[in-house]
Amino acid sequence: MTGIKTTGQKKLMLFTGRGYPQLAEEVAHQLGVGLVPTKAFDFANGEIYVRFQESARGADCFVMQSHTTPINQWIMEQMIMVDALKRASARSITAIVPFYGYARQDKKHRGREPISARLIADLLKTAGADRILTVDLHTDQIQGFFDGPVDHLFALPVLADYVASKTDRSKLTVVSPDAGRVRVADRWGDRLGAPLAIVHKRRDPDVAHQVTVHEVVGHVEGRVCVLVDDMVDTGGTICAAADALFANGAEDVIVAATHGVLSGPAGDRLKGSKVSEFIFTNTLPTPSELDLDKITVLSMAPVIARAVREVFEDGSVTSLFEEHA
Repeated sequence: MTGIKTTGQKKLMLFTGRGYPQLAEEVAHQLGVGLVPTKAFDFANGEIYVRFQESARGADCFVMQSHTTPINQWIMEQMIMVDALKRASARSITAIVPFYGYARQDKKHRGREPISARLIADLLKTAGADRILTVDLHTDQIQGFFDGPVDHLFALPVLADYVASKTDRSKLTVVSPDAGRVRVADRWGDRLGAPLAIVHKRRDPDVAHQVTVHEVVGHVEGRVCVLVDDMVDTGGTICAAADALFANGAEDVIVAATHGVLSGPAGDRLKGSKVSEFIFTNTLPTPSELDLDKITVLSMAPVIARAVREVFEDGSVTSLFEEHA
């Protein structure tokens, strides 16, 4: 069965792009539906072709694509899929974006720079998306870039409950890797009942144009430190922060982040780090070459599936978070 029908004959249909179908398959399993069969391929010049094998007329359609590498290709494929559904007379179209591409380009730091996170929202809207469902945006303000509802899901309950099940809470200290992540770390501290520390980066006055000093603000000596962030990309910031914690007497360091981007030198940095465990969710695929014992991947499929069901049944996505308050 590739769709759910309600008594009023509403129909839910779930589609996936080619970027990361494994997560979509998990969500489909949680919902008890099949993914709609889709024909998709690239022409010789790189253009993308998409055609759905079932009618979507009058259906509530959910198009899932995590913006993984090669990111521009999969963003474009999602736009094309949304456009195809709009032209196929879908009743509604929700773009499910577990990892939202270009989220770090959410404001202008200098003149003549784009706000690319806003552009992605505009493109989804123009393509025909009525709604976006996403997980742990880099900044909350991105929700306001889209002219329509944005269901912003959080991985904190999944990650924090796992950490709590593995460690002695009385020894935990939650650590923000920089000043910009303090609010996130504060939420972690509230959930785990743990104190907060911050790794403050500053420039060494004797070394130009380089962050060379990491000061730890807070008590970490003899503590099990949980370094929390929304994503780990090349691993430079998080591994340097971990080194600073160990240098200040931390007993152990665990890293917990929603999105394991893990680009470029991340593999070598994670392998060489003294961090005992890196915990990510499966909003992005973990590179196959990073088959490390100390990487744990937790599934967001149950949370995403429940949110999809709430949207489809005109329920409350907010209630998912209130349960974890």
